[in-house]
Amino acid sequence: MMKRKALYTLLACASILFILYALTQNYIIDPGAEAFLSHKTGLKRELNLPAWLNVMYVHVAFACIAMAAGLLNFSNRMFEKSRRFHRVNGYVYFLSVLIVVLTSGYMAPYATGGKLSGMAFNALNIIWLLISITALAQIKKKRIDRHRNWMIRSYAFCFTNLFIHLITSLFHRGFGMTYVTSYTISIYVSIVLLLIIPEIIVRRIGRTGDAAIAS
Repeated sequence: MMKRKALYTLLACASILFILYALTQNYIIDPGAEAFLSHKTGLKRELNLPAWLNVMYVHVAFACIAMAAGLLNFSNRMFEKSRRFHRVNGYVYFLSVLIVVLTSGYMAPYATGGKLSGMAFNALNIIWLLISITALAQIKKKRIDRHRNWMIRSYAFCFTNLFIHLITSLFHRGFGMTYVTSYTISIYVSIVLLLIIPEIIVRRIGRTGDAAIAS
């Protein structure tokens, strides 16, 4: 029980801090995304800045909603208090993921690093959507444990941006690689980590017999 509480507290702190950072960075500090766009060079397609920014705003907003909705649905206390809220909030999560994936698909051709980065983002989007659909399908079949496990796998992808920026900083500042190369590598590394880490958590929960990661 204490391990579940500690894990959920850690997850909540990480999620809330990242949501606050994303909202502050993208809507207050740098609403024009000038720092991020400064790394985009040699684009094959002309970037329509107003349209791109509007899509980015939607992307960030629904990424934050997905992160918040997923966090709430991992809470046993919230589930026991209102299963109807859990169900409705689950659909909010799924819809948010769908919007994030669609907006990411629009931005992928303009990704820093060109075609290699764009391909990685498209692959990531497909994987995330398929995992989320699987989670939805499992609960439709009343397979609660399997639904929980697939939701853990799905929720991990809410941290995609965080993983990418951390790994980019590691390669760029730590190993002296160019930002573009570091960013491209970070996307592929993030995909691998986002598949491995939740699998470890799922297997750990399965061994301990826990019914959920939160309380």
